[in-house]
Amino acid sequence: MFLPHVKICGITRRPDALFCAEAGAGALGAVFYEKSPRNVAPAAVRKLFEGLDPLIARVGVFVNASVDTMVRTARIAALDVIQMHGEETAETIEALLREGFHVVQAIKRTGPELLAAARALPPQTGILVECGRGALPGGNGVAWNWSKAAPLASFRAFAIAGGLNSQNVAAVARDSLATGFDASSGVETAPGLKDEAAVRAFLRAARELPAGPHPFSWKGTPS
Repeated sequence: MFLPHVKICGITRRPDALFCAEAGAGALGAVFYEKSPRNVAPAAVRKLFEGLDPLIARVGVFVNASVDTMVRTARIAALDVIQMHGEETAETIEALLREGFHVVQAIKRTGPELLAAARALPPQTGILVECGRGALPGGNGVAWNWSKAAPLASFRAFAIAGGLNSQNVAAVARDSLATGFDASSGVETAPGLKDEAAVRAFLRAARELPAGPHPFSWKGTPS
């Protein structure tokens, strides 16, 4: 059974995509950002995800790319979700929604700024909260005070990233009140090289989490 609330990001190799899917990941992510060591070409991503169960969300990660670039890349890569980690606008999100994609926006703020940023998004947008530290957009494998995201739970379902692994995902869920979980470097041996044992352990731990009142799904509409 796939876990629609759990994403393994930064996939660069076909064998990794296969064992992540077989282990139950509900979403797989590929990075389209030249400064990232996990950057992959769109045509290569199509081959990475080819033939996987259609229930698994194919997610492309972008940073301040134009709508045309994201749509063109997503079409080549055969994605159904666009996840953005820059300073994208509501107009950008609405344009992508009109093109038929699910959209997830990363928010790198906490406290009142987090709630304000979430309220400014179109209601169909998925939300990913990350720490905003590190050299690159994304969680950067940095554990942080996940409880700072918890106030958002009273308003919207959301996912969380940053330092997630099998040992801490239960605490992350408890402290943040997130119902979606996005892991990358915490399940790797090196950037873009997934560790099969770590991925399977993470998914087993995520499978044991209590169901949230508003489950987050990369392909679904937020509650």
